[in-house]
Amino acid sequence: MEGESRQSGQGGHTDDAAALANLGLKQELKRNFSTLSMLGLAFAILNTWTALSASISLALPSGGPSSVIWGLVTAGVCNLCLAASLSEFLSAYPTAGGQYHWAAIITPRRWSRGVSYVTGWINVSGWVALTATGGLLGSNFILSIAQLRHPEYEPSAWHQLLIYIAFAIIALVVNAFSTRLLPLLNKLAFIWSLSGFVIISITVLACSSPTYQSGAFVYGKFSNEVGWPDGLAWLLGLLQGAFALTGFDAVAHMIEEIPQPQRRGPRIMLLCIGIGIFSGFVFLSALLFCVRDLETVNRSPIGPLLQIFLDATGNSGGSIALLIFPLGCMVFTSTALMTTSSRMSYAFARDGGLPFSSVLAKVHPALDVPLNALLWTTAWVVIFGLIFLGSSSTFNAITAASVVALGVTYAIPPAINVLQGRKTLPANRAFKIPEPWGWIMNLVGIAWTILTTVLFVFPPETPVTSENMNYAVAAFGVILLISGLTWIFDGRKNYRGPKIDVDGLVMVPGQTEGLERAPDSEDISVPQEKST
Repeated sequence: MEGESRQSGQGGHTDDAAALANLGLKQELKRNFSTLSMLGLAFAILNTWTALSASISLALPSGGPSSVIWGLVTAGVCNLCLAASLSEFLSAYPTAGGQYHWAAIITPRRWSRGVSYVTGWINVSGWVALTATGGLLGSNFILSIAQLRHPEYEPSAWHQLLIYIAFAIIALVVNAFSTRLLPLLNKLAFIWSLSGFVIISITVLACSSPTYQSGAFVYGKFSNEVGWPDGLAWLLGLLQGAFALTGFDAVAHMIEEIPQPQRRGPRIMLLCIGIGIFSGFVFLSALLFCVRDLETVNRSPIGPLLQIFLDATGNSGGSIALLIFPLGCMVFTSTALMTTSSRMSYAFARDGGLPFSSVLAKVHPALDVPLNALLWTTAWVVIFGLIFLGSSSTFNAITAASVVALGVTYAIPPAINVLQGRKTLPANRAFKIPEPWGWIMNLVGIAWTILTTVLFVFPPETPVTSENMNYAVAAFGVILLISGLTWIFDGRKNYRGPKIDVDGLVMVPGQTEGLERAPDSEDISVPQEKST
């Protein structure tokens, strides 16, 4: 660790800024994040055990415990393949643009700008949708507590909307005025999350003793209450696991704020998913062993998670105390999601991809944050809530929209790489998947994206009505329509894609041919190491 600290000092930061300058970008954000604090941010965004517990209503009616447990494992393996595929790109080109930047670099000239532009729009929109889930889950927890304490209380949509907006405002304020504290907050989030995972798992198992469900129930019980054919119902239950592991590209969008990004970035991206799969599997197993009656849990007005806590402890006060852990996680998660989403918008605006890009790409000189990008993200999160909160399947729609949008952007760079024989990345990159595993992981990740893109726009149950319709397909269609129209009327004329210092890159046949050269070197300032 001491050696790592020395390398991460002023000299290390100078090297990182020089590498960023080779990608045509100026180091504007401070590299405040250590490996642990960045891992904390990535895990705070995934927060797999919390997301799984909060979204258990997605899979329990649609496949039962078998879908809950093995859906996580399936999603975990496939997302590890995607994360490994993207880690190769991250180690070669560590910029906050992430997927749209990488797509621009490896796509042939004819299609480079267009592919990059659409990828950027989908990624920005996916992160806005994912940011919305923090407040949505947190508001669900608070309303569940209110209903448990006051059974006569009937929550209205506007009650949830106000709580949802409060989460967004808290995230905005913390990000805008406490940027230097974000690394510390992310470390606390990591510790809080793992502590909650351990405490809740032990407590529910201890309180339920000796009355547990059987292993056959936990790992093999199938149920279908959604009306779709059994096989399709089980596949639709995969949304829970996929959602709980979505957002690992946060590491890429925050990569300009961590030293030694080529090596640390891939390590953090893969580690947060590994921790998520392990903690999620253990936590879900503990919950399901404590379930008393599956139908009661599915139909409980206080929500499945709080109902399981109540079944295990037999005490409303104790159940609420346990729920404070995932509720706290949602506060940390909302903040981390806002951080990453604003950085994604900032990076895309920096390359001219958004309306009013010159405004959104500004970093506030006193606060050291892209304040306008934060306000942009917050405004869209609020609009997203206003649009979706009128539907009874709101949660399904927002989670599906985020999983589908981000999943598509995860698959685009590996797909382009595969179509060109996996020869578009520099051979001396810091992270390289050995063959044939590179091909296998790329293809598994791409296939998973195709499957989930089709599945997760299905309505969650039948018969389909205007109220339970999954409007994620409409949201994703609007994203594609907006990106297409803005490309026609603005992007194809003004968007030049990421500006690359071609002379500073390791040349690969077919690489960088569709990109604009970076400005002259004097336009990109690299901080010099101070003499001692």
